Amino acid sequence: MKILIIDNDVVTANLLKSRLLPLGHIVETTERTEKTEKIVSDGWDVIFFDPSPITTLKPIALNFRHINQRGVFMILMSQTLGFQDALVSGFNDFMPKPVDMNGMLDKIENAHRLMSLQKHLCNEKEDFPSAGGVIAKSAFNQLFLSSMDRADRYGEVSHIIFITIDNYTQIISEAGAYDAKIVSAKTAHHLVRLRRQSDIIAQIKENEYALLLLRPMTESEPVEAAHRFAESLSKCTDLPYDAQKPINICVFLMRLPTGEIGVKHRMAVYQKQA
Repeated sequence: MKILIIDNDVVTANLLKSRLLPLGHIVETTERTEKTEKIVSDGWDVIFFDPSPITTLKPIALNFRHINQRGVFMILMSQTLGFQDALVSGFNDFMPKPVDMNGMLDKIENAHRLMSLQKHLCNEKEDFPSAGGVIAKSAFNQLFLSSMDRADRYGEVSHIIFITIDNYTQIISEAGAYDAKIVSAKTAHHLVRLRRQSDIIAQIKENEYALLLLRPMTESEPVEAAHRFAESLSKCTDLPYDAQKPINICVFLMRLPTGEIGVKHRMAVYQKQA
């Protein structure tokens, strides 16, 4: 990825750069000057930014996004501010100083995950039709972009629950493409039955569905929802496949706008034998 570090603390900036360069990233460092906007406009995937001593951050964050001309992932660094300050100011995530290098690498992984999702959702070459309470990937992308915009502007946190049939390729090779699609469609049927009316579910890959949870009332609500889906899917014994072989389903939670993965469940679901 292409990474920019904006920090008047040259020691920290160079330390970050020294850890990122060996991983194959393109990394540049700069101090905050009147030329910063020109550098930001070059187009970056990730920007680390320490604003000190500036405390009015939102105009800066929105301007960085505007001039960068891509879905840049921005991480606020500070000794005095916190995650909530970053969120309400339009940043994706926060990193306290002095910097924890292992934590920094986690942030980079989260950024890559979120950007890969953005790229996949906006790819118009592959879409899935709306059917039976499941919306198309293209429609889901518009809702996803809206939730990311609301995170930038209003500090709103959203979550996505992903439901993936991990051994889908194996099912195709052993049972055929038609049976694999039936397994996927049957999984979708269960998801529609399990969701709340306010939940938005879409098919985003042949073997993957995504459930967008907007404006949770509590921190635990998305986690509880992921647990609920995992538990219910583990009991779905009517998925048509070889009764002796499992359908491997993964349910995991992603937080927006950080891209952080929360709970993850992996289950081996067997068809009920007659």
